[in-house]
Amino acid sequence: MATGIPSERGQPLMESNTTVRDIPFIASSGKEAATAPITSTNNEITTDPDKRRSPRRPSKWLNPGVILPLLAGVLFLILWEVQVFHKLFDLKKYQLPLPSAIAEAIRDHFSLLLSYTGYTLTEAVVGMLIGSACGFLIALAATAWPRWGGGSLTLVAALNAVPIVALAPIMNLWFGDGIGSRAAIVTATTMAAMAINAYKGMAAVDPLALDLMHSYAAGKPAVFRYLRIQNSLPYVFTALKINATASMIGAIVGEFFFSSRGLGYLLSNSIKVAKMPLGWSCIVLAAIAGVLFYLIVERLEKVFIKWHSSQRS
Repeated sequence: MATGIPSERGQPLMESNTTVRDIPFIASSGKEAATAPITSTNNEITTDPDKRRSPRRPSKWLNPGVILPLLAGVLFLILWEVQVFHKLFDLKKYQLPLPSAIAEAIRDHFSLLLSYTGYTLTEAVVGMLIGSACGFLIALAATAWPRWGGGSLTLVAALNAVPIVALAPIMNLWFGDGIGSRAAIVTATTMAAMAINAYKGMAAVDPLALDLMHSYAAGKPAVFRYLRIQNSLPYVFTALKINATASMIGAIVGEFFFSSRGLGYLLSNSIKVAKMPLGWSCIVLAAIAGVLFYLIVERLEKVFIKWHSSQRS
């Protein structure tokens, strides 16, 4: 309630909605030392933690970055199902099966598709791990011995320029008609991205940090361990995310030529016998597997380099 604040002469100085109340003052010893006044207006200041709680953040599903892609995907499927794309591009149903037909094919051949997806994903993961490890070693050599190791980056880039359809017969001749040939194809296609990115991360160190390491009389192994490799980790995970999708492409294309299992083998045979819904179901599962593979790598990136500025929200 508004009251006048009396002055020393007994006359009110001003009218105010301000109220004065006493709160206990806690000394550093933990005991109540005195009673100190605190002033609050109509927007009352409170020490109640429930009332001071910050407003609740909206759910991540309400984020426009999540809602808009989902709505776009649903709209795309609806337009596809009502044959808008068929009319737009003059396509028949056997050329572009409807989403309902693809879903039915996935349901009817789910066990077979799941088995072949696991087989193709194994080829992609094994090949990507080997290729990424080889690329990282090449980057180490190119950084440690620039005069001799620098040329290896050019050779890796040249190998990456070779089409997969040219590598497939060679790898099949070398490693046989098993998982090894497709893993070798994936290794060749993922090596360059890791080598170039890791080399860039190891070479782009802060000169002041390098001078600091030298001032501590750190040897070359210590500089690589504590400075160059640490600095290259964001670049390494960028290469891994690139290879996560490239490895699926290499494995599937390799299965087109020499394989008796896998999504690429099933896709090739389905197209030959005009079973287009089954072929498109292979494409759908390959896309899902690639996205999951990418998300796993992205999650590992947040765990291992959470100290980096790119991971701070």
